[in-house]
This record gives sequence, structure tokens and C-alpha cells, in this order.
Amino acid sequence: MSHAPHCCDHSTHPATTAAAPLATAPAAGQVRSVLHIAQMDCPTEERLLRDALGPRADVSALSFNLMQRRLTVDHSPGALPALVEAVAALGMQALTEGSDAAPTASGPDRTRMVLAGVAALASELTHLWLASDWPSLALALLSLVLVGPTVFKKGWIAIRHGQLNINALMSIAVTGALLIGQWPEAAMVMFLFALAEAIEARSLDRARDAVTSLMAMAPEQVQVADGQGDWRSVAAAQVPVGSLVRLAPGERVALDGEVVLGQSSLNQAPITGESVPVEKSPGSPLYAGSLNLQGELTYRTTAAANDSTLARIIHRVEEAQASQAPTQRFIDRFARWYTPAAVLVAVLMAVVPPLLLGTPWLEALYNALVILVIACPCALVISTPVAVVSALTRAARSGILIKGGVYLEQGRQLQVLALDKTGTLTEGKPTLQQVLVVAGEQPQAERAALSLAARSDHPVSRALAEGLATRQQAAPMEQFEALLGRGSRGLLDGRPLWLGNARLMRELGVSLASIDAQRQALEATGQTVVMLADADQVLALFAVADRLRPDTVAALTDLHRLGVRTVMLSGDNQAVADHIAAQAGIDEARGELLPEDKLDAVRALQQQAVVGMVGDGINDAPALAQAEIGFAMGAVGTDTAIDTADVALMDDDLRKIPAFIRLSQATRRVLLQNISVALGLKVVFLALALGGLATMWMAVVADVGASLLVVFNSLRLLRARQ
Repeated sequence: MSHAPHCCDHSTHPATTAAAPLATAPAAGQVRSVLHIAQMDCPTEERLLRDALGPRADVSALSFNLMQRRLTVDHSPGALPALVEAVAALGMQALTEGSDAAPTASGPDRTRMVLAGVAALASELTHLWLASDWPSLALALLSLVLVGPTVFKKGWIAIRHGQLNINALMSIAVTGALLIGQWPEAAMVMFLFALAEAIEARSLDRARDAVTSLMAMAPEQVQVADGQGDWRSVAAAQVPVGSLVRLAPGERVALDGEVVLGQSSLNQAPITGESVPVEKSPGSPLYAGSLNLQGELTYRTTAAANDSTLARIIHRVEEAQASQAPTQRFIDRFARWYTPAAVLVAVLMAVVPPLLLGTPWLEALYNALVILVIACPCALVISTPVAVVSALTRAARSGILIKGGVYLEQGRQLQVLALDKTGTLTEGKPTLQQVLVVAGEQPQAERAALSLAARSDHPVSRALAEGLATRQQAAPMEQFEALLGRGSRGLLDGRPLWLGNARLMRELGVSLASIDAQRQALEATGQTVVMLADADQVLALFAVADRLRPDTVAALTDLHRLGVRTVMLSGDNQAVADHIAAQAGIDEARGELLPEDKLDAVRALQQQAVVGMVGDGINDAPALAQAEIGFAMGAVGTDTAIDTADVALMDDDLRKIPAFIRLSQATRRVLLQNISVALGLKVVFLALALGGLATMWMAVVADVGASLLVVFNSLRLLRARQ
């Protein structure tokens, strides 16, 4: 991959542009194209492209992903060739998705870089040792010819478009240094700049490639059944949904699917972040990127290669990379006035001292050129996106899918975490414990309860149905209706029946006096009681119990250690909620809540604190959407959770929430360190320049050195402990 010298004018977003941001789908009559532009490294190139493409009549929307060097354009049909030419006129190469063309090199290769460095150093030495200036000038020009053309070309393009980016500032500074006779310094400045940009580009690629490298974990070729008893090797991208695929021991899964034949254990770390093997047998789901550890499996594909769970994770992380975090938006706004202000200072430095203080013109002009080099806020602007991308990537590798930098930064501010009970704190697999018949015969009561429970998808109803199905057979239920947060109703043999909780019984006006003692005794031990009733009385009680997840207590202890207060919001009765809360170590338990009650509870908590909500992403959707950060549990294989949650935990491990908070805290520390380094070095060398104590090469070292420091510091987040 080629790299252009990269950042620096960061007034990235013009006040007005004709092209709007992308909508979820192209407008009527428009097509959407994705262009890969290897030279589009930072807001320097973004603004050039905005100014060139935004006002065009055949362009309706633009979206930039600088970290992935990707430009998405909504445009008129047939306009793509003209858009590619417009990009080429800016000195950049646009490649469409699927193009076989290779990006052209835009910077000096290693040999030219070495020769340029030797020539620049030799120019410095000959300037000191020889009386004649011509050898020094010749060597300086040789160095500039080897590494300078790309910078000068881009600088000229920027100046023509009225922009003062790093290439324009460096071109002006080096040209000025040549004109006032500072030839060795001009050559050394250009060489140091080109060297640092090459190192920085290589370092940034680590952040760019970290997420997409996950895709390499899904093999490109698979063994597919041909329908005649044989297996043939087929490109994974061409395998249709529903195909039978053979997976040998030691191979990685290429496509999402469901096991048809065989048993084995798989490492699902690319998806869930956990390396503990998961047992697979017929009916078990498989996820692309997982490693088969033992036996051979045959599975039926359930998604195309570009729609696998792994592909969706990568796509969502790339979208998150494209969105700006709050700190990044602030830095970009700051950079819009910083560069013009620094250039104005440079102009004043060139004019005012000679006129008012009698400073020699050449000396004043040299100091002004030094300030021009300092004027570029490269390190400051790249300090945030590289850190955010590194953190997002670290999280994705750990099975934590964060939907944007705003949630990553906000995680450290969480003060209260609201948690659903079933499927979040508990395993979500309750089992039937007891049946107490109050009126009528037990077989009839069990049959009626089974008939109602079998029609519901609530975890408690499923547990009840599974427990009763071993001894009864469900009967046809007429006029069945699910009663959200309460239970269900229906007609069995023309008789109206209800199956639900105490809230439902009270709404029906059914007396609980005769069974209250039994109900409360069961609930006191943490069992959920479901009642079967007709229009007059409770007929039977069914006690169902769920177990805490193995990691629940450790996760909540860790959250308390981080200063996060925990609140359980459950649809279960208060007694069961209190029992589970005591077992788990929850600070506060609220029971008998409908989905709208959970929403109100989150709103009330938000009056005093920053609130996160943890749930399954479906029945807790209103509360999840209301919270500052919504966490979806067990999002692996769940399209809805991956697409809608602010933070999706790819498995059911609650311990990933404190890990997310710690990653947010670490990201904040890195951002503050980066900003301090970038601004601190600028202030120091600006002060030295104003005092006439800084040289141009010192300014370059300060600028590009700060850029390298913030990049390397940000990349530490890729290795952050989980």
C-alpha cells in the first residue's frame, strides 16, 4: 500500500457544501459507490475532496472514513468515471471496490530515502568545512529532488485550492529557506519530514489493519457438497446460503452455519473474545472465524460470506471508526483556527521585528519560516482518531462491539448500571421446580398450563412448557393472547383461562388470599411463581427457578470497585427480585416492572447520574435506548443486538462491562497524554521561535516527533489488558 505525506490543514469541513452526509440508502435515481483512496490519510485530503466533489451536480452525498481510506459517494448513474478523474486531478488515485488495479506509489521508496538522507547530511558537512557554497547547494538540491517532488506537488495543489495544509506549509518553508541561502537546512527539513511521514504511515497501518485482519481468520476456500456425494473446493464468497460444507479438525469456519453432522469443540475467540472451547453438536450454530479443535463437522450455511457475524462485526467497527468521538470533534474545531492563527503570527514575525526593532530581514524571515513549520497541528489532530480506533479494535478482539467513539469515551462516566434479571444476571434457562394444584385435578391443570405456556416465548413460559411436556400433551388453544409483562390468556374447550403473575391476577380481580402464604414461601427462596386461573379463582401454582450466571458476582464486585452503583430492574415479583439481588450483590432491586416501567426507572435514575442499561436487546429495548449506554447481552448470532445496541457483548459474560469501563478510562488517559504532548511541544518551540532560538530542523523534529509519539502511544491501546 502506498502512503502520501499526510496531515495538516484541519479546517476540514467547509461552512457549506453541496453534498449532504449519507442517508441510510441512496436517494431515488442515485447510486452508491465506494472508492478506496490510498493517499487519503487525514483531513488534508478530506477537505480537498469535499471542495472538489461536494459542489458537483452529479454528487448528492459524501461520507469519509479516513482510517480505512474509504470515500462513499451517492451520485448520478454513469458519473463514476468523472468522479475518479476529479480525484486524480487532486493527485490521488481512486479505486473502486473489486478493482484489480494496484495503488500507485506516491512517496519516495527506501533507496531514495537513504540517498536523500546521505545527501542532506553531506550538504550540512560541506557547508561547514568548505569555503565554496556550490557543493553544499548541489547536495541540498539532490536531496530535495529525491524526496521533495511529492510534497511540492501536493503543496501546489493545496495552494491552488486556497488551503494551507502541511504540504503547502512545508513547500513554502523549504522554498523560503532556499531563497535566503539556508540550503543545507532546507534539505534536512524535507528529509526529516519525509522520513517521519513514512514511519507514521507504517504505524497508522497497524491501527487500520487491526480490525480487517480479523477477516483473514475466515478461510477463502471451503469444501462444499456437490449433490452427487463428492466434495469440491469453492471460494467462500461464492457459496450460497443453505449449502453443505465440511469442516476438518484444525480448520477455521469460513461461513456462519448450523451443524448437521458430527461433534467437536471450537474456539470462538474472534467472535466472543473468549478462548474457552465451546462444544458443538447437530443443531449448534457455527460462526465464521471460529477454529475447529477436534472432530470433523458437516454444517449447513446460514449466511453469505459478506453477511456473516464476523463480517457484520467488522462492518460495525469500521462505521464506529468513521464517526467522530467528542474529543475528536473538539480538536478539529480547535485546529480550524489554530493553523490560520499560527500563519498570521509567522507573517507578523517576518514584518514587525525589522520595522520596529531593526532586526535583519533575513533573520526575521528565517524565524517566520520556523513558525510556519510549527503551524501544522498534525500531531494534535491524529492524537484522537488513532487512539479511538485502537481502543475500538481492542474491544472487538475481546468480544465487545462498541458502536462509536462517543460511547467509548462515555463509558468512564457511568455511575449507575441498571440490569435486567432473566438472561442477564441469571442464565435465562429457568426450570420447573414445583406444581401445586389448588382447585381441580392436577392432569387438567398441567394440560391447561402447558397449552398456554407453549404459545409464549418468555423464558419462564418456555421453562414451564418444557417441564410439563414430559408428562402432558398440549391442547389447541383458541383466541390466544400474550399479555406483555403479565402472562397470557386463551380459550381451552371454550373456557377462558389465564396464566401469569400476581399483577395479572390482581388486574383480573382474582383473590390471592387462599394461596398467598404458599406463594410467598416459594418466592422467598428465589422461585418465580406462575399462576393458572379461570375467571373465578386460582387453579394451580407453578414454581420456576433460574440460576445466577457463574460470572455475575465477580462482575458486580468489579463494578462496585469501579464506583458503579447497580440496580436490578425485573418483571418478576419483588420477593424474587430481592432474593436474586442478595445473592448477586446488587445495590437495589425493583420488581414487578413492565417494559414501560423499566423505561421510567431509567429516566428517574438519569436525573442524578449517567446510566447504563444491560438487557437482551429486544424486550428491554425502550430502557436500552433511553440509557446513555445500552449494553446488549449475548449478541453473537443476534442481528438485532449487533445492529441496535450501543455496546454489544458478543457472549453472556457480564465481566466485559467493567472491562469496557476500564478501556474507556485507559482511552481517556491516552487522549489526554496525546493532547498534552502535541500542544506542549508546539508551545515550547513556538516560544523558542519567537525568541529566535529555534531552527527549522528543530521545528520539524518537534512536529513530526510529536506525531510519532502520539501514534505509538495510541497503539498501546491495541495491547491493553482485557
